[in-house]
Amino acid sequence: MTGAAVLAVPALRPGTGGGHLVRCAELVRGLREKGECAYLFADESANGHARCILGGRDFDPAWIVTRTCLAGKSWRLVVLDNFRTTPSEYLAWSKLAPVVAIDEGGFRKGMDFLIDILPRASGGRPANIADPSLLPLPPHPPADMSGSRMPRVLIAFGQEDSAGLGLAAARALGEKAGAALEVVLLNGTLAGRGTETAPKGVTVAVAVPDLSSRLGEYDLVITHFGLTAFEAVYAGVPALLLSPTRLHEKLARSAGFLSAGVGKGRAKRAEELLLGREGVNRAFLADLKALTAALATRHNLDRAPRRTLACLIHALSPDVASECPACGSVRLSDPIARFGERTYRRCRHCGTLGMNRLTPPPIEYDREYFFEFYRRQYGKTYIEDFPNLVAMGKRRLAEIKKMIPGDRGSPRLLDIGCAYGPFLVAARDEGFSPRGIDPAHDAVRHVTQTLGIPAEQGFFPHWIGGDAADYDAITMWYVIEHFRDCAPVLAKAREMLRPGGVLAFATPSFAGVSGRASLNRFLEHSPADHWTIWSPGSCRKALTKAGFRVRKIKSVGHHPERFPVLGRYAWNVKSPAHRILLAVSRLFGLGDTFEVYATRS
Repeated sequence: MTGAAVLAVPALRPGTGGGHLVRCAELVRGLREKGECAYLFADESANGHARCILGGRDFDPAWIVTRTCLAGKSWRLVVLDNFRTTPSEYLAWSKLAPVVAIDEGGFRKGMDFLIDILPRASGGRPANIADPSLLPLPPHPPADMSGSRMPRVLIAFGQEDSAGLGLAAARALGEKAGAALEVVLLNGTLAGRGTETAPKGVTVAVAVPDLSSRLGEYDLVITHFGLTAFEAVYAGVPALLLSPTRLHEKLARSAGFLSAGVGKGRAKRAEELLLGREGVNRAFLADLKALTAALATRHNLDRAPRRTLACLIHALSPDVASECPACGSVRLSDPIARFGERTYRRCRHCGTLGMNRLTPPPIEYDREYFFEFYRRQYGKTYIEDFPNLVAMGKRRLAEIKKMIPGDRGSPRLLDIGCAYGPFLVAARDEGFSPRGIDPAHDAVRHVTQTLGIPAEQGFFPHWIGGDAADYDAITMWYVIEHFRDCAPVLAKAREMLRPGGVLAFATPSFAGVSGRASLNRFLEHSPADHWTIWSPGSCRKALTKAGFRVRKIKSVGHHPERFPVLGRYAWNVKSPAHRILLAVSRLFGLGDTFEVYATRS
């Protein structure tokens, strides 16, 4: 195993139980089975505790690293299963690699990416990925082995159970269960003291080997909100919850579980629900089983899991920017929005929004991009829209001409991301000497062979196609948002422009009516390959820092029908509402896109 490694960091503080450690250990094991280099972190003070818990799980001690070993390895990803991470802890880990936090209950707002395996309470900060089926589940749901025998109840509250809920529930049931019920209590500490301390009528076990695959042997599981509760749902076994804290209670009820309440005093309630005057309340068990089936559907646990946590982490290639991609500032906000593969942050200096991704964008700039993708977005292919694009180009060139000094003769123009060349045609018609660059081979071939205009295939700014201060104008029409890092793009463009040369581009605006109505919805529908999202204000600041003087910003892409409330009356372009809202949009610059024209300072 070579290359950068994955570091799994579990919670090892007293009171956090052993579930986080076990989950991280299984993640490391799963990644290594896939041929990836992965390690489990345990600080020197907790190393012995970790080795003790993992001793019976066939976990290689060589897979454990301590703090002193971190600097000697290269890390591609840090996975925090740390329960409640502090901001300072996150900052320390983020210096090693991008951070993915699992079921984070502390510094959620600042994490690069969030994965919630256990559902959060409603109203909490959403995660990038929320999927209970990522639990370490058997490949197939366990078979129901309860049959018609005496009902069996499993009481499981983790390895620590600092609130003492397991023992309280066992005592409550054991006193009245008699011969009607078999009760098994998972409690390693109690079992180690000897059988004389076990509650009457209760079997105490240190552990049930391969518990998730054997839950089908039970008719009821009593536990708290956590892994075991969801494993029971997957197994189709009714789960009755008892909460150690009010937070657990809130999470349990938000996820749809039946809970007896908070604290040891509510253990009696569990006994009242399960046992009636005539023995086991089978009607209650039947109702709870029906609820369990509904929860399985709700939480995607009604089928075999389609992927494991190790499969998910192995497939990730996180791309996280430590600086603003537009102006280079290191003053970035906490994430302002998360969607699936994406997390967005705002630059505190210029205000531009930058996207971080868990995986590369699933888009290639080829023929399909300009035909099928373009048709889905605009109702016609790029070539079918060609005449309109040429006409739009001539309008834009009129603005550029006003800013180019009059003694330049036939001004040299470079169009970055020229596609199939409509703007190049417009520039040639308007007396420019145009040249294009585009990553799509088919597009460049069309420009050179069909249109007869010079163009090259390549990626700006790595492409070297001109001397310093060689161009009078450089343009990028709906291209700049596709660059992962815009700062070197702007720097190279400035280098290639003559003094007073024009930089012009168009890009979507988060300050338009759609972004103002709902920034969250606007970002959710932003294309997967738009690494930056600008506003006229952020654009002005970024260009000024890059050595340009902004001469004009024009708001375009007006959509009266997207106005909140009143927009529903503006779908008809002939309606009074459409005319009024269009005028308002133009007056206040509320277009969903904008054009900027700047000159080299």
